[in-house]
Amino acid sequence: MSIRFKLTTTAIAVIVVANSLFSLVMSQYLSSVWMRELQTRVGRNLNVAEAAYRNHLDVLTALLRGTARDRTFVAALQREDPQALDAMLRDLNPPPKRPQKYAEAKDPVLDRSLLKADSASMDFVALVGPTGKVLCRSGTAKKGDDLSRDPLVVRALRARKAVSGTLVFSQERLRVEGPWLAEQARIRIIPSEAAPPLTDQVCTEGLVAAVAVPVLGTEGQVLAILYGGNLLNQHYAMVDAIRQEVFRDEVYQGKQIGTVTVFLGDVRISTNLVAKDGARAVGTRVSAPVGEKVLNGGGTWSAPAFVLNDWYFTAYEPMKDPGGRIVGILSVGLVQSPFVHQSRVINAVFLAFMIGTTLASLVLLVLATESAIRPVYHVVAMAQRVIGGDLSARVGIRPAGEMGVLCRAVDSMAQSIQEREEMLNQVTRQQIGRSEQLASVGRLAAGVAHEINNPLTGVLAFADLLREKENLDQQDREDLELIIRETKRAREIVRSLLDFARETPSKKTLLNVNDLVRQTLQLLCKREAFQDINLVDDLADHLPSIRGDRNQLQQVFVNLSLNACEAMPDGGTLLISTTCESDRVVIKVTDTGSGIKPEHLDKIFEPFFTTKPVGKGTGLGLSVSYGIVQQHGGTLEVESQERKGTTFTITLPTARIAGA
Repeated sequence: MSIRFKLTTTAIAVIVVANSLFSLVMSQYLSSVWMRELQTRVGRNLNVAEAAYRNHLDVLTALLRGTARDRTFVAALQREDPQALDAMLRDLNPPPKRPQKYAEAKDPVLDRSLLKADSASMDFVALVGPTGKVLCRSGTAKKGDDLSRDPLVVRALRARKAVSGTLVFSQERLRVEGPWLAEQARIRIIPSEAAPPLTDQVCTEGLVAAVAVPVLGTEGQVLAILYGGNLLNQHYAMVDAIRQEVFRDEVYQGKQIGTVTVFLGDVRISTNLVAKDGARAVGTRVSAPVGEKVLNGGGTWSAPAFVLNDWYFTAYEPMKDPGGRIVGILSVGLVQSPFVHQSRVINAVFLAFMIGTTLASLVLLVLATESAIRPVYHVVAMAQRVIGGDLSARVGIRPAGEMGVLCRAVDSMAQSIQEREEMLNQVTRQQIGRSEQLASVGRLAAGVAHEINNPLTGVLAFADLLREKENLDQQDREDLELIIRETKRAREIVRSLLDFARETPSKKTLLNVNDLVRQTLQLLCKREAFQDINLVDDLADHLPSIRGDRNQLQQVFVNLSLNACEAMPDGGTLLISTTCESDRVVIKVTDTGSGIKPEHLDKIFEPFFTTKPVGKGTGLGLSVSYGIVQQHGGTLEVESQERKGTTFTITLPTARIAGA
């Protein structure tokens, strides 16, 4: 799996997951904010509907107040002219209008569209005397009934000013005001699952928007009370006018999306809602939770609700009579479906934008990844060429940022490798030449040693024969003993030189380290460079054997000893000691020379590292020795202090451990 694939797939996964989570959260958040804002809007619409209803009462108040202040009307009242009073009351509520519409209705309860009233006229008008007796009524001859306990009449007489409010009229009161009002108020209650059925399945009471205006005489006395109003039951003109003012004829798929409803108790008596049969949904009831909250608790309800056959954003508030008793509910509703559609469109646009953004991000990611990875391809290609032996290969590009630093570093590394390789080849050629020269010298030395060994054997033989003569004096005998001893010593030196110079294949055998140390010291002690060096050995008794190559290990001891000798140009002590520690043989080569600088300690085992002048060393002695010790499963460590000396410690496994 390539780095490019890992980076790309990881970044794509991060982008897709992050954008998906963000889209999901934002979609839910936008939907909730949108729905919450719409519900808040419906709450404000309810305030507007309430103001429109109050405005309707104000219009009725203005109509009656205009009549009450009409001098002609006041004069007719003072002279008790019933014909003039009846004519002026008929102007407020023309009698032909109601009977004609009522007569045209085949079924006033079912065909309620013919019973709509004009919002600028009144359903009933009565003139009430100061004692509460009805003096006359518009559209009917009934009079003389007592309205002294009517809350609006009481307040108008007491305050001597116009008052208005919402009242509940009984069926009898409606018949007195006008027979068609009693029929208009009758509404068949439709049972529903949302609200339990009532015992009486027909609503006969009427919810009335009423106004009482005092008629004052010239001296400010109350001559009478003008009492009028509109029956709200099936008063569709008013709810339609309120809907027009609140929702401004907003339509969706040809239908009004806003509704205004007036309840008498929990029964709809006037509404814009349309039932499944196409008629207005009067007679249906409010849901039990809303009724409990508004009618019983006196609070407002503002929440989505399922009304009849659709979901609405709804708001309800109680309608109270002048005494503060809750008599009905005023509500507004907004169909959810168009706004749900808008919310879905918004979410779809947002998701499309996020998908487009994600795709664009992925394209940019692929391009950026390709741009970032391209230098890596150059580095890999350059590395393959170097592996193939082309040390002159270079990356050759310098992109901006860290990749440029990497390419520069790789080129510098390749340059260093090439220079090191050239230096190594040069040193190797020199070393090969030196090795050939040493090999020639070795062969020559071996031949010379053989030539020397033969005369020495003859000298030793004749010396032994002379020593057997009996006529030798003491001095001659001592001289012969000296000749024999020195001849044997010369023969041992020649034999050791032959053993060291002899080219033999690497072969590991059981060795005694003490014997190797003694042979090394015996070989070195006759060299002129060691004449001022005190060679000391401290060899442990009963040292266990090791398994190794005699010539290679002896080469290590010789190399370390020669380095120690060069570190003591003015003489000193070279100590070689052996010990056994935990199944390992430890050999320490210690000198009292100039020591090694601290900054050189980490480099002395590197090939070709040397502090000697040019021509005095190759820098391979310690490196070769380190490799030989490692091949034998051991370690080579160094401790040194400047001007105090150096100690090389060789640790080799015993034959038992090596054999295992």
